Amino acid sequence: MFTSIHLLKRRRFLPLFCTQLLNAFNDNLYKTTMVLFVVYTVYSSADTELMFSSLASGVFILPFFLLSAIAGQLADMRDKAKLIRRIKAAEIGLMCVGAAGLMMAWYDIAVDTVAIPLLMLTLFGTGIQSAFFGPIKYAILPQHLRKDEVLAGTGLVEAGTYIAIMTGVILAGLLAERVEIAAIGIIVFSLIGYAVSRQVPPAPPVAVKEPIDFNPVTSSWTIIKAVAGNREIFLAIIAISFFWTIGSVLFIQFPPLAKNVLMADPAVASLFLVFFSIGVAIGSVAVNMLLKGRVSARYSPLSVTVMGVMVVVFYFVCRAWNAMLVDEQLMDVGEFLSYPLAWAVLGSLLLVAIFGGMFVVPLYAFLTTKVPASQTSRAVAANNILNSGAMVVGALLALGLSEAGVPLAEQLLLSAAMCVVSAWLGMKLYRAETEELA
Repeated sequence: MFTSIHLLKRRRFLPLFCTQLLNAFNDNLYKTTMVLFVVYTVYSSADTELMFSSLASGVFILPFFLLSAIAGQLADMRDKAKLIRRIKAAEIGLMCVGAAGLMMAWYDIAVDTVAIPLLMLTLFGTGIQSAFFGPIKYAILPQHLRKDEVLAGTGLVEAGTYIAIMTGVILAGLLAERVEIAAIGIIVFSLIGYAVSRQVPPAPPVAVKEPIDFNPVTSSWTIIKAVAGNREIFLAIIAISFFWTIGSVLFIQFPPLAKNVLMADPAVASLFLVFFSIGVAIGSVAVNMLLKGRVSARYSPLSVTVMGVMVVVFYFVCRAWNAMLVDEQLMDVGEFLSYPLAWAVLGSLLLVAIFGGMFVVPLYAFLTTKVPASQTSRAVAANNILNSGAMVVGALLALGLSEAGVPLAEQLLLSAAMCVVSAWLGMKLYRAETEELA
């Protein structure tokens, strides 16, 4: 069966799907609430706002770079369902700390000295949690699903993740001026997530138990060297890394772009993230239907090429928008949507995300189907290490361009240029795939 919906009726998939959905939702409710509140309330400089947004992304990403190799080893050597429950239990404590930071910032108590450090500490903690959860949510799929269901399951996980991101971002935008409610919400949803995680069926290790290398440097190098020997896997990882470099640059730019180029309030910034999330979800499911359940990079080069074209369209629409503005007051969603160009902004952004989802989902399926079952978590971990490094590079590029005085709208062209490289990598991967089948 090439459609994905039937999997949502199966206990071997539904609890995992709901757990990762709640995980992504709560992370983004917290992160987006924090970033929007600080960008729109604490700071009043475009450069400072972009720097904070970039720093927040870097703090969240760093644990993926440092800890993914350890997480991959643990996931291959331990019961994945038990690890999920422990990770979700830790989230409850993290969200209590984050809620304290949000409340202090809301009531203007030691904002710079205590509140923001607490917020960043929690963000770093959620990055650690996600670094350990990441290898599991993909590597567990081949254990619970049939071979012809893995692409569908991967697409659903990716689509669910972005639906959760969308929902978290929408709620964060609505609560940008009611941070005390968001503080309570992140604790409640962490409790719900833990309860759901207890329903994930057992997923005992299929690898021979080996000693865990807890050294981040040596363990990371060992895992990357192992996957580098598999041409298809390595090309898939490099292509995914370029995709997430593009994604990190876009996500960093959305809040300051909305505020300083489009002159829009936090709810509009959230709307951007919502449309991006909807688009990736659509693309994630659509590519499974096109490929009919087969794991292949056939459509990846074309998909990311069209994605780059739509980034350029998005850039020109933003330029046109900025040129027509005369009022410097920030617009709410209603005012923003009253402009004819608003739908061009949102439509081009939606298409960027749809074709991005079509590009990346089959590549994730490569990681869990083209390696032995005993090494799937480590393959995903190697991907996360290189992805996180690429995303940090993307954040540094955005910061560097800002420091060099490159306007926010012009920075979008960096993402378009990187799509060209991604298309080339996608073509190399498809050629490697066809050579393997020949």
